[in-house]
Amino acid sequence: MPRIDQLLVSLGLAASRTRAQRLIRHGRVSRLDTQQTLTKASEMLSANTPIAVADDPEDRYVSRAGLKLEALLLARNKRFDGRTVLDIGQSTGGFTDCALRFGAGTVIGIEVGHGQLADALRQHPQVICLEGVNARRMSQQTEVLAALDAAPLDAVVMDVSFISQTLIIPEIAALMPDGGELFSLVKPQFELSPGALDKRGVVRHPEYFIQVENKLRQTCQSSQLRLLDWRESPITGGDGNREFLMHARLEHAA
Repeated sequence: MPRIDQLLVSLGLAASRTRAQRLIRHGRVSRLDTQQTLTKASEMLSANTPIAVADDPEDRYVSRAGLKLEALLLARNKRFDGRTVLDIGQSTGGFTDCALRFGAGTVIGIEVGHGQLADALRQHPQVICLEGVNARRMSQQTEVLAALDAAPLDAVVMDVSFISQTLIIPEIAALMPDGGELFSLVKPQFELSPGALDKRGVVRHPEYFIQVENKLRQTCQSSQLRLLDWRESPITGGDGNREFLMHARLEHAA
């Protein structure tokens, strides 16, 4: 018998196991035969068990990350109509999903891990998934360059963890054409030293957020990226950390 989270995915009721687990955690999954709310993702159920999933406003995208990028695009009145978008830190595909809904012609995803992208996006004809790629060296990766040669880059979206974006922004500048735009979700806990975090990994004091903004402003400037907008994400991280949204444009010196 399958686990409940696996069953939800196989039945097409959740785009990924991560999404299935969140639905279960939020009490949105129930058995139709007993009206019982299912609360444990690891519980085994017969594949024939009738299951219902309550509507969730976050289900617009394959992950909550899509809502964060959506907030930035709406605030900046931006779309990707017909453009090629590079998604750095593709993971489950929340940013990829959002980019497609905002008109992207092609989304090329870069992910250091494997097997995370939601099946619906992996099979999407406008999505390319390049796995096992370290974004710190992506400008030297043959498969990345080949993908961008076939579909020249127009914009970049980024959502990365466990690495500072200061190490990736210069790589973005090396690949992006003049006028290309970057839309990024910044997670301060990965831009700061461990001493700035409490034992739960949450940033201790608000002044650290200013440090992060200044650091990324400097990195953008040194990479010829003009920072156009910096704002707090309306959705916090899963660990409770405040996150920020950044919009920048590459402007090579004349």
